[in-house]
Amino acid sequence: QVQLVESGGELVQAGGSLRLSCAASGRTFSNYAMGWFRQAPGKEREFVAAITKAGVTTHYSDSVKGRSTISRDNPKNTVYLQMNSLTPEDAAVYYCAAGVSLGATSAGYTYWGQGTQVTVSS
Repeated sequence: QVQLVESGGELVQAGGSLRLSCAASGRTFSNYAMGWFRQAPGKEREFVAAITKAGVTTHYSDSVKGRSTISRDNPKNTVYLQMNSLTPEDAAVYYCAAGVSLGATSAGYTYWGQGTQVTVSS
């Protein structure tokens, strides 16, 4: 089992920045690719970003590419999502997830956190 706890979500103004964190415990963190997903009210959960086990390769959705950075610190068992130039369309509950390999679909991830709320004011 891997337990994931997200933090860092808050209310920010449009154009602002935010760094989300996801702390893992349980099994060896570096054995898992990590992903960030988000879900806005009335919408399906969507992929945001993912990173491989060693942090060498990253993948982003078109909606955040160029203004977001996913990174990980394996000794600290933590994955991060830095988001810049936020817009109201970024408002959602953000979830981190752990899986066997890099992927952009929810089905590829086995363990999920409870989520952290990001609100963006216009």
